[in-house]
Amino acid sequence: MTDSTLSTHLKVVLGESVIASSAATLSVMAFEVPVWAMFVGWISFFTRGLNLRHGTINLACVLIGVILGTGAAHAMAALTPLLGGYAICVVVFAITVTALSLARAPVFNNLLGFFLGLVAYFASHQPPSFAAFGMLALAATLGSTAACLAHALQKRIQRHAAH
Repeated sequence: MTDSTLSTHLKVVLGESVIASSAATLSVMAFEVPVWAMFVGWISFFTRGLNLRHGTINLACVLIGVILGTGAAHAMAALTPLLGGYAICVVVFAITVTALSLARAPVFNNLLGFFLGLVAYFASHQPPSFAAFGMLALAATLGSTAACLAHALQKRIQRHAAH
């Protein structure tokens, strides 16, 4: 690695790290949402298309996944008295069919985003509610926004280094 390449890489690493730590601090101190949920949004930004439009679509797919998770929790509550432990089989089958089918939708079709949202909902250990959705939506939006800023910073530093 040349000195110039190393210097550019160091600037990118430090800049993105400042953005990530700022987003984590905002998560905890200002918004009181879990840092891990913020990183779900961060990850979702990078799943497909590295621009604002695709980042927004990716985030929307995460939120659809959270809604699917909420629906799965409601379905589990309704079916467990009838099916016992087998309710999980029916619910996971139905939610997976739904998510995989949505992958064929015209715009909002990011399968990784759907599953990130499902994972986020279940990892939150929250009962299905608007409050749980709001908390996860806020955290994921913060993370996706931070990732977009980090990516923009990276492109700017690399453009500047090329000139």
